[in-house]
Amino acid sequence: MSDLNLIQQLFHYYNENGGYVFTQFIRHFLISFYGVLFASIVGIPIGIFISRRLNLADWVMRLANIIQTIPALAMVSVLMLGLGLGVNVVIVTVFLYSLLPIIKNTYTGMRQVDDGVLDVGKGMGMTPWQRLYLVELPLSISVIMAGVRNALVLAIGITAIGTFVGAGGLGDIIVRGTNATDGAAIILAGALPTAVMSIFADWFLGTIERKLDPTSRKK
Repeated sequence: MSDLNLIQQLFHYYNENGGYVFTQFIRHFLISFYGVLFASIVGIPIGIFISRRLNLADWVMRLANIIQTIPALAMVSVLMLGLGLGVNVVIVTVFLYSLLPIIKNTYTGMRQVDDGVLDVGKGMGMTPWQRLYLVELPLSISVIMAGVRNALVLAIGITAIGTFVGAGGLGDIIVRGTNATDGAAIILAGALPTAVMSIFADWFLGTIERKLDPTSRKK
């Protein structure tokens, strides 16, 4: 198949199935987004906590690393036994895989805050909560957001396997292409939006990171 024919088939597929592709695109993004959102809600406080309890840091990191080494398809299969088929299985899978980069970057960001800066805050009479919200988090936000960005890009790739448990998403289109005569064009029709979603998500979170980072605003 020539490149021209492939492009023609790709545009033909989008023309005939544009609404379906868009619906799966939104579904794919929301599954990834919710998994990373829940991982951020859990992972950022854990990262902050272990940055103050160094004896626990190694144990938490090891546990998160063990989860990361489990193949995604195996993780989905195990969770399916308890949660059944559908979106929840994929969201929990994304949640578990997103914990490591978020916890690790939060821990790293908090630990790299200069002790002298914290001493100044303490000398000004700041409470521990005030030092956290007014000093530590603003100074470590770029590192934390980098972890969230990595987690979301990873999540978008993992969500594609949701097709095997009936969760939908762009993986449905990719798998459908493996069984079609014009499969290359259909696979590309699912893979391209997935790549665009990853690029846009990373760019968007990078923009938010620069807005929140006080050092970037100063520059």
